[in-house]
Amino acid sequence: MNPLQSYTPKETLAALDKFIVGQADAKRSVAIALRNRWRRRQVPAGLREEIAPKNIIMIGPTGVGKTEIARRLATLAQSPFIKVEASKFTEVGYVGRDVESMIRDLVDLAINMVKKEEKERIEGIAEVNAEDRILDLLLPPSPGSMQAAGPEGVQSFTIDNPDLPVQSTVQEDDSTREKFRKMLRDGTLDDRDLEVSLSESKSMPMVEIMTTSGMEDMQSSLQDAFSKFFPRKKKDRKMKVPDAYEALKKDEMEKLIDMDQVIKEALKRTEESGIIFLDEIDKIASKNGGGHGPEVSREGVQRDLLPIVEGATVSTKHGMIKTDHILFIASGAFHLCKPSDLVPELQGRFPIRVELHSLGKDEFVRILTEPENALIKQYVALMKTEGIELVFEDDAVQEIAAIAVEVNEKTEEIGARRLHTVMERVLDVLSFDASEREDERFVITAEYVRQQLEDIVQDQDLSRYIL
Repeated sequence: MNPLQSYTPKETLAALDKFIVGQADAKRSVAIALRNRWRRRQVPAGLREEIAPKNIIMIGPTGVGKTEIARRLATLAQSPFIKVEASKFTEVGYVGRDVESMIRDLVDLAINMVKKEEKERIEGIAEVNAEDRILDLLLPPSPGSMQAAGPEGVQSFTIDNPDLPVQSTVQEDDSTREKFRKMLRDGTLDDRDLEVSLSESKSMPMVEIMTTSGMEDMQSSLQDAFSKFFPRKKKDRKMKVPDAYEALKKDEMEKLIDMDQVIKEALKRTEESGIIFLDEIDKIASKNGGGHGPEVSREGVQRDLLPIVEGATVSTKHGMIKTDHILFIASGAFHLCKPSDLVPELQGRFPIRVELHSLGKDEFVRILTEPENALIKQYVALMKTEGIELVFEDDAVQEIAAIAVEVNEKTEEIGARRLHTVMERVLDVLSFDASEREDERFVITAEYVRQQLEDIVQDQDLSRYIL
């Protein structure tokens, strides 16, 4: 189904290295998990159903790359992927979202993904159909006649000649139509006004329900039910040719897409290759074994998660979803608790545990310069839009990394996210004045970095608020 699922672990590791610095153990684990999905597809059908994914739990402080690893993996595998915070779920009976809602959200995301792929596949057909509809408006078909649009708006004139043979008339009509098609593609007709008839989304009464746990899907389900009784309406709109082309192209795509097939493929993809990233799982761990207060609900959430992670059938408005082969990747800092504080049954559902390490100066330097989306590359591109060539000297990069490490040690450890705050503070003056500057080159030196950050770094109380 997904050609990229045949990536070898080394190829996956190389792809992740383009965006994520360090954390080799975590990247190695997710690369093996991705390859095991492809391996599972190659085994006989009977055994295939018995092979369950080996869920992963990532342990490490904030800002070390846990979420980024999971997100890049999903992009690489072209899998339906959703990130949810475990702390937003509550046990059934409490006010909040129930754990099954993440499966429904994953299905909706998969439908949008498959629909987008289908739109890309039929885009060429939709473009031709949209062109034909615009040409029909510019040149309404008339037997034995030739029509053309005048210079004022959408006006037309007709030349009737009953003595012309039918074949000759058809050839002339086709010739005129192709001339107008060329004019349409060249943009010659962009200033013309057209009145187009577009399908509106199904009108339906708004249904609002105060949702509680277990009622997440009721509002959308009722709206879908009501929509079947209200037919899709047509509405005439007046717009310029380019706008009409885009609107008609979108209208044609909606007609060409087989939503039943899209939903079927999305459900299959969700079951076979879905990835759910459970962030902040340490926030639902019971530090003292539970028993009272918020601890009761936390342990209840863990027990609600058990069947979903192990394998259950969840009802969604698009059909039933089996979660047996969805890959769950959990993460948490575990500052105030440890993985063993999770209920034993849930611990067993995450057999692979990976520890992500805090980042030092060397890793920060690499994060600033090496990845394809490196921070320095981003700021260089941003300043280029103002006509300024931004240059970072090597010692300036070293100084930025050193200050980020120092602030992390003195205040709170937030990992690579500290680089964002430091970089913003270093480039604060330039970012504000860039549009008025006349010089075309700006060099960031280590001395300039120290000047911008000296007062803040020395004053720990101030750095807690600013950096």
